[in-house]
Amino acid sequence: MTRYVATDEFQGAEFLDINMSRTVFREVDLSGTHMYGVLLTDADIDGDIRGLKVNGVEVAPLIEAELDRRYPERAKLRTETADGMREAWAVVESFWGATMQRARTMDEADLHRSVNDEWSFAQTLRHLVFVTDAWFGHAVEGQPRPFHPLGLPASFITGFGLDIHATPTFDDIVEARSGRIAQVRAFLQTATQDDLDRIREPNTAPGGPPPASRTATSCLHVLFNEEWAHHQFAVRDLTVIEGPGR
Repeated sequence: MTRYVATDEFQGAEFLDINMSRTVFREVDLSGTHMYGVLLTDADIDGDIRGLKVNGVEVAPLIEAELDRRYPERAKLRTETADGMREAWAVVESFWGATMQRARTMDEADLHRSVNDEWSFAQTLRHLVFVTDAWFGHAVEGQPRPFHPLGLPASFITGFGLDIHATPTFDDIVEARSGRIAQVRAFLQTATQDDLDRIREPNTAPGGPPPASRTATSCLHVLFNEEWAHHQFAVRDLTVIEGPGR
């Protein structure tokens, strides 16, 4: 298979009468892409999908409604109230708690094993450490250096004292992850509606997300969404690892 990595040569390109079956797109920006007369039988699309229309019908609202039907807890993660935020974080801790118990029954090597070239379970937890540091430590609390060195960002993010090539044990990762979970829990235990609604000044210290005025609510919504989405990925991959032919 021909492989193209980190190239802009296809930006604005037009593909006509080309067979792209069994093609893999990973971390690819397809914004503004138009497809006409395509065959997408058995295709699998995963990502941030907004404004996509299939045969004239916007897809994202239909997907969101179906996900809410399948996973009713998602509605709780969109709360705007202080009590609702506390309940939402309890939901996050609950579904991760059950999955962590499941993971503890598995071999350490399996927890560091990738499925379909995605992050391993251990790497997923490292990513959530980074997400918490970014959207809570940096954006909500305004910490100048919130980033744990074991945090794992998306591939296009570098710096901030992160050791993306580290090979920590699962216990090391769990320790870092548990500390971040406790930080959010402690904040929400005493958070008032004003704490959640007031506009926080941009944090200009090196880090992410980019400096901007935000409310704690908007930042926590990003965190909740990341927690839920990556939990889905993690459970999916653990099932593959535990399945026949492992």
